[in-house]
Amino acid sequence: MDDVLFGCLPDGAPTPVGNMSGSFGKHFAVSQEKAEPMIRYEHRRSRLTVAAVAAIAIGGVLAGCSSSSSSSSSTTTPTTAPATSAPATSSATASPTSTAVTTSSCGTNPGVVATGTPIPLGGIVTDQSGTSFTDISNMAAAYFTCVNDNGGINGHPIKYYIETEQTNATQIASEAKQLVQTDHVVGIVGNTSIIECSVDSSYWQKLGYDVIASGIAPECYSTPNYADVNMGPRYSSDGAVQYALTLHPSKIVFDQSNVPGTTYIAAGPNALAKAAGVPIVDDATNVPISDADSVAINLVDQAGKNGAVILNFTPPDALVILQAAQKLNIEGNVKEWGCSTPCNTDFLAQSLGSKWDGKFFVNAELTPPDPTNSPTMNLYKAILAQYGKAVSGGIGSFSQMGFTEAELIVKALESITSGSYTVATVNAAIKGLKDVDTGMLCQQWTYGSYSTHIANNEDYTVTPDNGKMVIAPNGGCTLISAVDPQIAAYRAQAGTAPADPTSM
Repeated sequence: MDDVLFGCLPDGAPTPVGNMSGSFGKHFAVSQEKAEPMIRYEHRRSRLTVAAVAAIAIGGVLAGCSSSSSSSSSTTTPTTAPATSAPATSSATASPTSTAVTTSSCGTNPGVVATGTPIPLGGIVTDQSGTSFTDISNMAAAYFTCVNDNGGINGHPIKYYIETEQTNATQIASEAKQLVQTDHVVGIVGNTSIIECSVDSSYWQKLGYDVIASGIAPECYSTPNYADVNMGPRYSSDGAVQYALTLHPSKIVFDQSNVPGTTYIAAGPNALAKAAGVPIVDDATNVPISDADSVAINLVDQAGKNGAVILNFTPPDALVILQAAQKLNIEGNVKEWGCSTPCNTDFLAQSLGSKWDGKFFVNAELTPPDPTNSPTMNLYKAILAQYGKAVSGGIGSFSQMGFTEAELIVKALESITSGSYTVATVNAAIKGLKDVDTGMLCQQWTYGSYSTHIANNEDYTVTPDNGKMVIAPNGGCTLISAVDPQIAAYRAQAGTAPADPTSM
């Protein structure tokens, strides 16, 4: 297969713009010739099947923007499914300093390829110029392949269909029907799209699907049948502003991609700044950015010497702003620079260089990979290295999200004792996930029967340090402030989740 362009991190989206999910403002070519049995493209629709019978060797170097795992080893087979709680259980029971984790631990029957009737799952992701979230779904696919290679779900492999879309409501609705009516999927996992939640929420709800996603649009958090592993751009931007406020800036300038949803996203940071009595200015910048110098100058001028600049962009666009500020020698003309979760990638830390070490603070919705040596983190890195050639961004928040989403649905599937994997049984198992130690989040993760879902609402702050992202001073697990009225409303229903003891 010819080289296929994959994005590294997501670009501003109605809700993700600076926070989450998969791709960069520009694309990077990743050779897919050895992965051809797993991926095929039909017009604008990408179908990725992780099936149980073909074993493919995936060699070569992990092309990456965020890669701290610079090379990927080989041998991968499209198969699947970790044991009932393999990743989570191993995280919970093994020593935090354990390094003896291999990909064989992702399943219940190490080394045995699952050959039973496949369990079909599906996901829908944005993949377009400037905004691609495919790293998330591709990492979920890598996890499923690992599971399939090590016993599957009671001998059944997971077959994963990925639909890509270009922010077209008609296309998205059609792809949802394709997954249901043609592919007969029994679960929806890994959805990461600018508008998919808005388009499909009522459809999934009518058919009884409870989606595990990486949220962007407001409906990803405000409906009963989506629960996300990430915070989305609004709550991640809340976290970035919240940390900035601890540094006592005289003003905050909040800049994000000029895409649908900017008002919704900005409402959280504005609530926090207002409660702290700190003026805040909201900007929206067109992406891809054509004149980074002007953007950087404008942000610094608005913030002033004692102000803070908070960005909500994918890494490539955030990077050009930061590099422009450095080139113009104005990066020190503000008190602090911050960013929502997409900037939490080694790609950005390495690209910026040491001048930004300890001066740039990034919200991290998931456990920082670089300083963490837990069994779950080591399994994530091992799966990424062996099976994740299509994950162009390498180690970073987006691939962590895909890993965690796959981990959760595998745990749900493993809990089904009837041996019948139907829409009814699978989605009941998904909804029944409660107090799960994912090894990737500050809090245990619960789906539950709530009218809204913000299952992840506590996180870290990280800062660059010698090409890695490490936890910032006082940047350990911190609850997102209930000053944001949506956080307050969710906690009124669901309470505050217990800490996940396996995440570090």
